[in-house]
Amino acid sequence: MANKKFDVFVIGGGSAGQATAKTCAEAGLKVAITERRDYGGTCPLRGCDPKKALLAATEVLEFAKNMNGNGIVKLPRLLWSDMQKFKKKFTKPVPKAAEDSLKELGVITFSGAASFLSENTITVGDEVIQANKFVIATGLKPLALPIEGAEYLEESDDFLDLKKLPEHIVFVGGGYVGMEFAHMAARAGAKVTVIHSHERPLNSFDPDLVDMLVEYSKKIGIKFLFNAKVNKVKKGKKKFKVYYEQNEKTKHIKASMVFNTAGRVPAIDTLDLENAKVSFSEKGIEVNEYLQNTKNKNVYACGDVTDHGLPLTSMTGPEANTVSANIIAGNKTKVNTPVIPSVVYTLPNLTSVGLSEEEAKKRYKNVLVNYESATDWFNAKRINAPIYAYKVLINERTKAIVGAHIIGPHAGETINLFSLAIRKEMTIEDMKAIVFTYPSWGYDVNRML
Repeated sequence: MANKKFDVFVIGGGSAGQATAKTCAEAGLKVAITERRDYGGTCPLRGCDPKKALLAATEVLEFAKNMNGNGIVKLPRLLWSDMQKFKKKFTKPVPKAAEDSLKELGVITFSGAASFLSENTITVGDEVIQANKFVIATGLKPLALPIEGAEYLEESDDFLDLKKLPEHIVFVGGGYVGMEFAHMAARAGAKVTVIHSHERPLNSFDPDLVDMLVEYSKKIGIKFLFNAKVNKVKKGKKKFKVYYEQNEKTKHIKASMVFNTAGRVPAIDTLDLENAKVSFSEKGIEVNEYLQNTKNKNVYACGDVTDHGLPLTSMTGPEANTVSANIIAGNKTKVNTPVIPSVVYTLPNLTSVGLSEEEAKKRYKNVLVNYESATDWFNAKRINAPIYAYKVLINERTKAIVGAHIIGPHAGETINLFSLAIRKEMTIEDMKAIVFTYPSWGYDVNRML
């Protein structure tokens, strides 16, 4: 027998879960939510925000190095402990503020992991809870590596909370997290090695621009081991030995600390979804166009845990709005996946939106590829930027912009203009008709066309 009954029960207290719970509560529904960790979720506590807070100091150092001899006479020195103190100013207030904001709207909050007992019943700790509708918003978790010594691998959470930077760090995996952390650690004074199973990191980004980033990463002290597969980690008296296969040979490297940055997977393994007849795959909770589970119609999912779209924080709001609208008024709102830009917050930023060059050439008969290094443009020269390049893809027949890829300072901001252009199906002429401030990074967009 259930101890408590609700109209809506949300599993996961991150951005998507909170937004759904609040909207449903504002509509007059009896809502509860549970979070197995601190309320707030990955982005503000263990991801985007703390990462960028730590990044701030490294941006200052990078800027100063580029301008050394051009007005800068003494370089700053990074102090990791102070960087961490600064980061905590952002993360520390989040859990209480998040939980308080839910309670103010009458949402009942629980603490603990949820697991399904049946199609409409779950447990959270000793509580047995029944609900008419469930929302799964548990996000992602690090991919577990099936290797000997996996227990010695640290995760992204651990890196962001490091009190002291280790002498030598190995990152197993060259995706977003591995590359961003590698840049931070190298600039803060650590020896860094990235081991990646493919021929280059960041597989979903433009390969030409990735190659530029790799070469520059080497210049700041990052070592890469490509086409290498880690198969064992051994703990020694003072250091770890990381064993990997490369060119059909077994090799090893020593490290003070080893981080698993091989990717993230949906956090659904403890939910006992089978008991609730919830369909799922390795990509996440299977949902239809209403973000409703394809099998159990009383279960919805939003955020990174679904098999829909890209695992990006910018989509959690729209998806949460879709779910709450459909719970409140019935399935009338279909999820809309807009053009979504992606950014790797290395220095320089690496960005992408729309189609890749390969995708564009498959889709359109003739594609214009504007690909150029722009280090001799004013904006790059003004700050002595070592890398600034772009690749813009245009449908030759319609002159519509279909893809854009940029590497360089503030590329994470500039790419948004291309996101807008692609979303509104703008042509070259449309963009060139817009007057941008000069000299600004936005002004460079028209030069890229």
